[in-house]
Amino acid sequence: MTRSISIFGATGSIGESTFDLIQRAGGPGAYRTVAVTGAANIARLAEMARALRAEVAVTADPARLGALREALAGSGIEAAAGPEAIAEAADRPADWTMSAIVGAAGLVPGLRALRHGRTLALANKESLVTAGPLLLATAKAHGATILPVDSEHSAVFQALTGEETAAVERVIITASGGPFRDWPLERLAKATVAEAKAHPNWSMGSRISIDSASMFNKALELIETREYFGFAPDMIEAVVHPQSIVHALVGFRDGAIMAHLGPADMRHAIGFALNWPDRKSLPVARLDLAQIANLSFQAPDIERFPALRLAREVMRTRGLAGAAFNAAKEIALDQFMAGRLGFLDMAGLVEATLARLSSETGLGNAATGLEDVLNIDHLARIRATELAEAIRQNR
Repeated sequence: MTRSISIFGATGSIGESTFDLIQRAGGPGAYRTVAVTGAANIARLAEMARALRAEVAVTADPARLGALREALAGSGIEAAAGPEAIAEAADRPADWTMSAIVGAAGLVPGLRALRHGRTLALANKESLVTAGPLLLATAKAHGATILPVDSEHSAVFQALTGEETAAVERVIITASGGPFRDWPLERLAKATVAEAKAHPNWSMGSRISIDSASMFNKALELIETREYFGFAPDMIEAVVHPQSIVHALVGFRDGAIMAHLGPADMRHAIGFALNWPDRKSLPVARLDLAQIANLSFQAPDIERFPALRLAREVMRTRGLAGAAFNAAKEIALDQFMAGRLGFLDMAGLVEATLARLSSETGLGNAATGLEDVLNIDHLARIRATELAEAIRQNR
């Protein structure tokens, strides 16, 4: 029987890599595509839908529905638009679903997909950060499988294969350090959006590239490691590794460390999740260790990247802290990209938002359902927007 798939966030960098692997495997001859979703890039979304012969294509922007319908005219592919349409697309059963929508918007469709008891390839780290216990409980209740697609968490997952988690002493995820790893604080304060988007190793979208530059991306990944694997916060570390060859390391109680090495190509982690539990040939570069010659590591500078410190506070608090952290981070990023906040102001805004919400609501309270997560997400965005205005006025 032909395996069915859906790709949520198809036109982003992860979606493009997923599309590439599907096409190389035979496209519609190898897989039946249920749904593809995107946002503003209607031409590319329609092109993908046609190439994969998808049942439905959905844009997140209702104002672009007409353009999508026009682009799909004569194809027989259904067109839809808006967040609810994306959630409804996730209700269409698929054997394997790629969750690559950026931000908290990926949570609801991911939860919907899990209710059908299939495999969710999770590239949307915000889902675990904002609602890890809810996501894992939903998967368990419906017999579904969540496979990590972040290169770091895929690496940890692979290093743990066949191992007892009780034997683990530490988990180390690596960070390239982004374009600013050696910049002094005075220069960081004046960093521009264009400079922050210029990642030295990975080809990614604008938002995730800036998150990498600020280390907020790595902060989310620390929290994600805590939620997905269940390790205590003091067992989870981050280390700067400029070459981006070692993606993660797992240390065991006998002193051994298992390291996962691979090229800086997201098709490795995506392909692992697509083919799991098998390993199949992937079109990624093979490492030449003699040519690489040196692999270097250094401790991250917490003063330069305070997002890592904030992540540890969130891991200790748990409850609704992750949802508040992510929402405030998204507002901070919006403000920086719009030129209304400086690069170093982002972490300050997130910290102030967490402090405000902690005093107002008590972020340690566990979420009893999706509504609790969405409510704190909404409130955090309001508070972060208010505090961002205060920061601008006090400059």
